[in-house]
Amino acid sequence: MDTHFEQLTIPATDGFPLAATLYAADGEGSWPVVLINPATGVRRTLYDRFARFLAERGMHVLTYDYRGTGGSRTGPLRSLRASMTDWGTRDLAGVVDWLVEQFPRSPLLVVGHSSGGQLLGLTDRIQHVSALLAVGAQSGYWRHWDSPRRYQLAFLWYAAMPLAAKLLGYFPAKRLGMGEDLPGGVAREWARWCRNPNYISDERGVPLRPYFDDFSGPLLAYSFSDDRFAPRAAVEALLGFYHRARKEHRHLTPADLNVDAIDHFRWLRENFRSTLWEQMGSWLEQQAAEGRPAAGGLRAVTSQPPAEPSHLS
Repeated sequence: MDTHFEQLTIPATDGFPLAATLYAADGEGSWPVVLINPATGVRRTLYDRFARFLAERGMHVLTYDYRGTGGSRTGPLRSLRASMTDWGTRDLAGVVDWLVEQFPRSPLLVVGHSSGGQLLGLTDRIQHVSALLAVGAQSGYWRHWDSPRRYQLAFLWYAAMPLAAKLLGYFPAKRLGMGEDLPGGVAREWARWCRNPNYISDERGVPLRPYFDDFSGPLLAYSFSDDRFAPRAAVEALLGFYHRARKEHRHLTPADLNVDAIDHFRWLRENFRSTLWEQMGSWLEQQAAEGRPAAGGLRAVTSQPPAEPSHLS
């Protein structure tokens, strides 16, 4: 199936401009809509090939950058007031509002990668989501990791990240091979969450999970045995936040897919098209079919393709 591409600017609920790309399936009909909610410090272009794959299967797919990241970085990070809570309550909420307005008769499916599967629970727009595919989505509490990795993370959350954010006004993640640089408020809040057994919590440590229980749809979670950013225990901990969801957890090893590594990011490479991507695409199609509203026409979208994706080292 042919697809079209459009570069967009979508307002967050407070008006902050967010860079986005819409991959539109060609033809008539009420196609399902897939929102790819990104990981922390990752540009939306990393999901380009996977988004194209889903669009070729007959889905409209939207990728976007959180404020302060990628195309949504509008100036020096040290002067940007932003938090991870803003990413969920303002950025994600604004993107969902735009999709619901543009495609009111299409089921909305979310692919939440890493923190993208966490932040969904911070917005009341979760009521619009028909199904959630969570990939490497985890609780960041450091004790969910085995030694010695847990102590490396403890140093990051208790010392390195909050200190760097305080001194520089932002966290220089790119210099450390950890993805895109992070606004200071994002880094400080993330570090605080990761120090807390409750993970997403307020400054007193009280759990901040206002809308996780509002999602009662199907949730398929993937974890990978070689994913050092999302071990099985951390993924299972986040699944516990979604009390009412109809959950399925698939834990895979590289041998299951006949590859050398899956990792937190390698699963987004083209060589997973016929294995893992096929599984994910089929599941999303099934959920869309079960929740598809009455057929209706959608506007055509035509534009140039997005720039080549950037990959983390």
